[in-house]
Amino acid sequence: MGSDEAYNLVFKVVLIGESGVGKSNLLARFTKNEFNHDSRTTIGVEFSSRTVQLGGFTIKAQIWDTAGLERYRAITSAYYRGAVGALLVFDITKHLTYESAERWLKELYEHADPNIVVMLVGNKSDLESERSVPTEEARDFAEKNGLLYLETSALESTNVEAAFNNVLTEIHRKGGGKKMGRGSISALSFNNTGAENTEESKPCCRNV
Repeated sequence: MGSDEAYNLVFKVVLIGESGVGKSNLLARFTKNEFNHDSRTTIGVEFSSRTVQLGGFTIKAQIWDTAGLERYRAITSAYYRGAVGALLVFDITKHLTYESAERWLKELYEHADPNIVVMLVGNKSDLESERSVPTEEARDFAEKNGLLYLETSALESTNVEAAFNNVLTEIHRKGGGKKMGRGSISALSFNNTGAENTEESKPCCRNV
């Protein structure tokens, strides 16, 4: 994974989508290689980070999770501020979570950088027998909206690395993020002019 202390760039990536689609487990699988079978929802924005090597650069991926707030439509502009990447997650077994993707995309573009890299993620591919969203339908939607697309299973760790790494690679290709001094954290955008600072220690809340 590389050292968490020395890095050249920080990319803020947000997870969005309906409650229960597996966003928190995608985050846990990518940053800690963990999966929590307990489906209790954590309330309050939280994030984890992981350092990766891309194109000769050490990049700190700071992944933010809505952590239950999406159920209350309580996501604010502060959640999206500085994000250079987003994973819009739906559950392939629940068509309603896919139908809401358009609304999430609209909200994302209202608050985030217009150049943000977005991947549509069909999660829970391990439940293929219960699929209600055809791969072709989701892929067509992604292509129509200029999104990357991949299907994942946080449970089986299928394509989780690929999903995050593809987004990070595309951000890097587009010149997103901001060069960092050793150990410093600040908000990121594709246009670094007037970037605002953001704290490393956002509060994480307890399970309820």
